[in-house]
Amino acid sequence: MKITLLAVGKTDDSRIADLTQVYVDRLQHYVNFELQLLPDIKKTKNLSADQQKNEEGKLILNQLEKSDFVTLLDEKGKKLTSLQFAELINKRSVSGLKRLVFIIGGPYGFSPDVYSRANSKLSLSDMTFSHQMVRLFAVEQVYRAFTILKNEPYHHE
Repeated sequence: MKITLLAVGKTDDSRIADLTQVYVDRLQHYVNFELQLLPDIKKTKNLSADQQKNEEGKLILNQLEKSDFVTLLDEKGKKLTSLQFAELINKRSVSGLKRLVFIIGGPYGFSPDVYSRANSKLSLSDMTFSHQMVRLFAVEQVYRAFTILKNEPYHHE
């Protein structure tokens, strides 16, 4: 199974990007993992929030295959503990799934078309984080999930 984290926009803080890359590199030991960044929509000043979501949605949908299991990282998604998240990763991996895709949308969330395509939604917290921080948290949680599944000492209960 391959895991892809698809995110809209670039990380403009090199410290966050560097730390995110640490976890991306660590994950290669466990799984074929890819962090794929989609470009920011240009000239958003004249676009409404809905128009911007629709434009980002087109970019997102163009990156997906029919066989992908798509999980949106969304404030209205299901909340899981790290152990539950590890079990979710394990279930997806043993199901014969080719690619598991987690998606972080733009500043206004997802278009209706992206919501329609999604298989599930997960929330990382009731709090709001910058999209740059969410990338770091998501990659770290995927790494944590694999260390849990391998009974490695990274995660403590």
